[in-house]
Amino acid sequence: MFAKNKSVIVLFHVLVWIVLFSFPYLLSSGQQQVLIRVIAHSWVPMTLYAVIFYINYFYLIDKTFFNRKKLLIFFTVNIALIAFSIWFRGELNSTFFRTVMPNLDDDKAPPFSLILYVQIISFIIPVLFSVALKIAERYIKTEAERKDAENVKLESELQHLRYQLQPHFFFNSLNNIYSLVDISPDKAKSTIHSLSKLMRYLLYETTTEKVSLKHEIQFMEKYIELMKLRLSDKTNVEVIFPEIVKDVKIAPLLFISLVENAFKHGVSANHVSIIYFEMKLQQNTITFTTENPNFPKATSDKSGSGIGLKNLEQRLKLIYPKQHQLEYGVKGDVFVTELTVETE
Repeated sequence: MFAKNKSVIVLFHVLVWIVLFSFPYLLSSGQQQVLIRVIAHSWVPMTLYAVIFYINYFYLIDKTFFNRKKLLIFFTVNIALIAFSIWFRGELNSTFFRTVMPNLDDDKAPPFSLILYVQIISFIIPVLFSVALKIAERYIKTEAERKDAENVKLESELQHLRYQLQPHFFFNSLNNIYSLVDISPDKAKSTIHSLSKLMRYLLYETTTEKVSLKHEIQFMEKYIELMKLRLSDKTNVEVIFPEIVKDVKIAPLLFISLVENAFKHGVSANHVSIIYFEMKLQQNTITFTTENPNFPKATSDKSGSGIGLKNLEQRLKLIYPKQHQLEYGVKGDVFVTELTVETE
């Protein structure tokens, strides 16, 4: 990529100078007498402009301009370059071009002070251009490095959150299995088998930045089935998931915290409850809704650590900073969460 960009920059410089050198010649219509004037008044100074520009661009600015202690060297060298260029151009005109190109009469020539002033200004311009170009390149490079650093930080934060979520999920699942061991050993065995499949997905398929929404839905369906094994007849679970036709990509494990939360707070041994999950997909917008009874969690219940929703909110801010909306709260006796994500 660097080599490609460097080639483009070199090509751009070459094209710019070709245009600058060609333009005065094209205006001269190829006439010999006019061509000599083009060489004297355009190509010679333009060659000197190029020399001053590239001395600054390739060496002087990097070594002196951005170093306050050497800033005086930058100005001194450029003053010397400009003075030498003005002297060299004058010597070339007086020794070579005078013989092939008649001079203007002295009374028609502009004052020497005006000529000197115009030449000084014209030779300062390539210095200013080289400084402006270098400052722009430095700014672009600094911005690119800053964005790279932000991306590295983002990746490390997301990795940290992912490592938080997986043990949290595993811990909650083990709590469910533990509660089944004495009540129904057969269900506990079935749950362990289902959990192994879920853990395989967690460990091997969620390491990428984005996963298929279809696979994520299959993961949630398996987890819901696993959770239903420990439920009594008093709890009913309703699931409405869309049929995924096109390939939609989503950040992995984005909805599982909401599913966990619904089971954690929506199940009671003494009351009838309905836990409801619904996902809608409209173009590139995913809306996931959960509803469950709001049964207060006993202080003695240590299942989970409350990390789920906090983890989800942090991940959404990092992955979908302006492409998500998460709302949750109690409506009557029902706790409702709604997460909307723009995938593109």
